[in-house]
Amino acid sequence: MIKKNNLLAEIHKESITWRKILHQHPQTCYEEEFASNFIINKLTDFGIDYESNIAKTGVVGRLKAGNSTKKKIALRADIDALNITEENSFSYKSKFAGKMHACGHDGHTSMLLAAAKYLSLQKNFSGEVYFIFQPAEEGGAGADKMMKEGLFDKYPAQSVWGMHNTPGVAVGTINLMSGTMMASADMFEIKVIGSGGHAAKPHVTVDPILVASHIVTALQSIISRNIAPTDSGVITVSKVKAGTAFNIIPDIAILSGTVRALDENTRLTLLNRIEKIANSIAQAFEARIEFSLLPVRYPTLVNTKKETDIAELVAKKTVKEVSRNMAPSLGGEDFAFMLQKKPGCYIFLGNGKFGEKGGNDLHTAKYDFNDNSSLHGIGYWVNLVEHILKP
Repeated sequence: MIKKNNLLAEIHKESITWRKILHQHPQTCYEEEFASNFIINKLTDFGIDYESNIAKTGVVGRLKAGNSTKKKIALRADIDALNITEENSFSYKSKFAGKMHACGHDGHTSMLLAAAKYLSLQKNFSGEVYFIFQPAEEGGAGADKMMKEGLFDKYPAQSVWGMHNTPGVAVGTINLMSGTMMASADMFEIKVIGSGGHAAKPHVTVDPILVASHIVTALQSIISRNIAPTDSGVITVSKVKAGTAFNIIPDIAILSGTVRALDENTRLTLLNRIEKIANSIAQAFEARIEFSLLPVRYPTLVNTKKETDIAELVAKKTVKEVSRNMAPSLGGEDFAFMLQKKPGCYIFLGNGKFGEKGGNDLHTAKYDFNDNSSLHGIGYWVNLVEHILKP
């Protein structure tokens, strides 16, 4: 289909321009006004009905065709960026200081818009398609917020479908699996409370930086010594905040990080051990800690078997390489909230092998979405709709 369909190729070319415009205007966590307005303008041009201001900056398009009033599916793309300063030098690099599309959500948005345009022109399906453009995937649980605001009450899809680009995997490849595909994600904070003073007199202080350093080191033993080697988990301390000057030992040091697990028992074990180890080390140094979990947490992402079978069939019609035997990812993804409410499948779309175009990893300052992969993503969306909502 991809090689022979001139209309799809034309829309794909147009979508590359959209993607680069979106890349230049990245915004984060419920502030994605540029992307939201861009999506609204495109859906209006396509003649697709839409609702905006769902979860503040979210947009949902609705397209009907044929005679069926029962068959309804939802396709979802995330629209937010990350707080990273871009290090690329191409002409369409970020115009917003300290923010960039380092996860490819600009590509996800443009692919879904392109599929919406194609489907609005061809209408080779019978039923209803909902195009969900979701904010705040990166830590803001935008999917959960959209549903709490009545997403699936207003748009009663029978199944929901998602997609993410994957650096390190060749363009023209789709990876997927049924069951638990991605990990739960919790965010924690450990406040180490000591007793500060002059840096030249450490013996009369309780140095929270020293205590925090021991805690960081000790936490690395949990994965190797407290969960089974056959289980999977991640503990990463990704933020350390302490001190104001070179000659002052502070009162407080704050550690922040994330915990990832593929099942609930592992998750609870990891969280329990983090708190116990941090508390024990603090006591040993005559300090104390305050342990807390951030209110936002992502559940495991679980693909249903029936929908994974459908996704695999459609993928084989779309790309040359399809693998259903991928290993689960320890990345977190708030599309998991939608899959708790509706059956569906999330797939990984190859963005380019490492060292080649599109091969810089996600969440890095050199990342860029590979526009060569988007033709396959658009084709997958179109084939999926035309398969499930076959006239």
